[in-house]
Amino acid sequence: MSRLTPIAFETTDIDVMGAAEGRVAIIVTPDGKLDPAARRANRLTKGALARLVESERFSKVRSGQVISLAWPTGMAAEALDVLVLDRKAPAIELRKAGAALAKLKGDKPLCVMAGGNPKAAELALGIALRDYRFDRHKSTDDETPGQAGAVTIHHGKADEISAAAAPLLAVAEGAHMTRDLVNEPANVLTTTEFADRLAEMQALGLKVEVLEEDALEELGMRTLLSVGQGSASPSKVVVMQWDGGKDGDAPLALVGKGVVFDTGGISLKPAGGMEDMTMDMGGAGVVAGTMRALALRKARANVVGLVGLVENMPSGTATRPGDVITSMKGTTVEVINTDAEGRLVLCDVLWYAQERFKPAGMIDLATLTGAIIIGLGHDNAGVFSNDDALCNAFLKSAAAEGEGAWRMPLGKSYDELIKSRIADIKNTGGRPAGSITAAQFLARFVKDETPWIHLDIAGVASVKAETDFAPKGATGWGVAALNRLVQDKFETPE
Repeated sequence: MSRLTPIAFETTDIDVMGAAEGRVAIIVTPDGKLDPAARRANRLTKGALARLVESERFSKVRSGQVISLAWPTGMAAEALDVLVLDRKAPAIELRKAGAALAKLKGDKPLCVMAGGNPKAAELALGIALRDYRFDRHKSTDDETPGQAGAVTIHHGKADEISAAAAPLLAVAEGAHMTRDLVNEPANVLTTTEFADRLAEMQALGLKVEVLEEDALEELGMRTLLSVGQGSASPSKVVVMQWDGGKDGDAPLALVGKGVVFDTGGISLKPAGGMEDMTMDMGGAGVVAGTMRALALRKARANVVGLVGLVENMPSGTATRPGDVITSMKGTTVEVINTDAEGRLVLCDVLWYAQERFKPAGMIDLATLTGAIIIGLGHDNAGVFSNDDALCNAFLKSAAAEGEGAWRMPLGKSYDELIKSRIADIKNTGGRPAGSITAAQFLARFVKDETPWIHLDIAGVASVKAETDFAPKGATGWGVAALNRLVQDKFETPE
């Protein structure tokens, strides 16, 4: 997977600023106050920093923004990045500032003079999240592909900041894993390759189990198998367990849709834009990245991640519109549209998760509907839940991490839209309330006693424009929010 940019923490030494190569970043408050490092930069540049602070341009800059002085006189660096930051700026503002520095640095090394800022670890997280590229399939003339320039953060309490940054950088690594998986083309990330990459996380202390098609047939996961039966790639379910909490405590279950490529099946999608359907495993990607983050930071919680891996292809063996499939639960499903396949994958895995693990809570993630994009665009995931306490805790976590999420309604009246004439339920109710009826379908496979959230991430998993923390493409949305939820609601106190 993509490597995080190396970030080192050193005790502040302003004498290194003059000779530092690449870029040097210093902090100035919005009212123009200079700390010792900024004052040294001002002397090195013969007053250029003071002139900037006194300029009209500086008066219009908000906290968290960066102004760059190119090729500063008296310094070896190619740029002096002036980070305007209020002393009491919230954590999310420092992350965005770090991301802004990472965007500017490119392949160059970066030296950040963080002074005594108590939240400097958040700067490191912002840098790590934004300094990402997916270029493994691009040819290069270099014998060794380029590695992003290292980052050094100078701080008055370097050891404390380094310790604070360690669990945050675990989240960044999890987000990078999610992005790698979502960005991979489908001829590379087959169901087998996906499962193999998840199995590699056993080295981190996760228990990983791969259920093959014969095991799925024995379990009765017929709706999941129906999605992949037109493909040469075998369908699989991968179970990842992290047992960091108390023995016997029920786990939180995370369930992800992992359609490695979605043609729509017999209900074939239009050709235009179909190449984007490599990201239809985004829910499984977020589950994988979250499990990696939890293992890396040794979370004191029991969490199980389950992903259903399939490929939805048209062929002579593919499921047809009008077919009736019996789910693992025993509920019969009339397939109206084979392009509404994600819910067929999830319903069996949700039921299996409850039957086997009896979870304390369950959250599924899926790039499930285009309707959620129409409703919420690319700024928010759709949140559906049967439990206010769990839902509100997640929304709080998402807000704290800067990941957009908006609660959507559920209600029995929507069940009328997915009634089937010949089976217990049909897999789509058409265009009206499309994301809601998809959630209502999944709700049929959630037991009354199970607190549950469904996250429709179709609009946020991969985007055409850069975000605050990611270049365009896969975002890694959800890893930070789920990690925070586990930390705040499910971890055992020390």
